[in-house]
Amino acid sequence: MAGLRQFFRRLGGLIPTRRLGRWLGIVLGLVLLVLIALGWYWSNEPNTFDPVARAEQHARQNDRERVVGYATTYTLTELMRTLLEKPGGYLSNDVAPPSVWLDNMPSWEFGVVTQVRDLSRAMRRDLSRSQSQSTEDPDLAQAEPLFHFDNSSWILPSTEGEYRRGLRLVDSYLNRLSDPANAQAQFYARADNLRSYLSDVETRLGSLSQRLSASVEQRRVNTDLAREGGAAQSTPAAQEQSVKTPRLQVDNVFYEARGTTWALLHILKAIESDFGSVLDNKNARASLQQIIRELEATQRHLWSPIVLNGSGFGVLANHSLVMASYISRANAALIDLRELLATG
Repeated sequence: MAGLRQFFRRLGGLIPTRRLGRWLGIVLGLVLLVLIALGWYWSNEPNTFDPVARAEQHARQNDRERVVGYATTYTLTELMRTLLEKPGGYLSNDVAPPSVWLDNMPSWEFGVVTQVRDLSRAMRRDLSRSQSQSTEDPDLAQAEPLFHFDNSSWILPSTEGEYRRGLRLVDSYLNRLSDPANAQAQFYARADNLRSYLSDVETRLGSLSQRLSASVEQRRVNTDLAREGGAAQSTPAAQEQSVKTPRLQVDNVFYEARGTTWALLHILKAIESDFGSVLDNKNARASLQQIIRELEATQRHLWSPIVLNGSGFGVLANHSLVMASYISRANAALIDLRELLATG
C-alpha cells in the first residue's frame, strides 16, 4: 500500500490534479457510453423465423428423414439455441454490467423458457408415448427437469450449462426419432395429445391476459367458485377484489408476454406441419391459423422507447392492454380449436 501511495504522489507531480480528474471523467464517460450501447444492443429481441423451413434444411444437411414430429422437436431445440446464442447470450443470471441493469430482456427470456418447459413436459408426458402405461423416452425424461432448472443461477451449476445439457438430450432424441431403423423413439401426432398440450397453453395465455389487463387498476368480481354448487376453497376471499400491477412491473409483464408469444408462435407453426392430417380430419386447420395470426400481431415493432401505461381511454397508449387484446383473442380461438379436436 505504501508503494502504491508513493506511485500516485509521483503521478500527481507529473500530471496536474485538474487534468488528471478531467481524463478520469472522460474515461468513465466513455465506459458508461459503451455499456449503455451494449445494453441497448443486447435488449433487441430476436427476429421470428420459419420453423418448418429450418427443420427441412436441418434434415437435409444432416441426411435425416423428416418424420412426423421432426419440426416440433427441432423447433424446441432452436428456441433454446436462440435463447443461449442471441446477442449477449443468456442474460437472466448475469451479475455484471450492463446485464445486471437490464430487466426487459430477462423477462422476455423467462417467457421463452416457460414455453420450452411446457413443450418439453408435453413431449415427455404425451407426445412421445402411445398410452399412459407406456414407458417414457429416456432422453426426454432427463431433458425436461434440466429445462426446469432455476433460470437465474449464475454458477455451481450455471443455468446455461443445465440448459445446454437438456438441449443435447433433445438432439439425441431427434437423432433417434429420424432414424428409420430405430423404432424406440416415437412422436405420436394424435388429436388427444394435441388437446392435452393446448390445455396447458390455454392456461398460460389466460394468466398472461389477466396480468396484462391489470396494468390499469380494476375491480373484479370473485368467480373462483362459480358454476360449482358444492365447491369450496381453503380460505375465504372477498366478493370483489382490486387488482393492479405495480408500475415498475408493467414492462416486465409486457416483455414476458412478448417472449411467451414469440416462442408459442414458432411452436404452433411447427405443430401445424406435424399435425396436419389431424387438423384436416377435424376441419381445424383454419382455427390454428387464426391463432397464429393473432400471435404474429403480438410481435409487431414497439416504436415507443418505454412501455406506456396510459389509462384505458386516456391520452397516452397502454401497450399492455393492446397485448392483452391479442392474447385474449388467441386464447378464445384456442378454446374453439380444442373443442374441434374433441368433437370435430
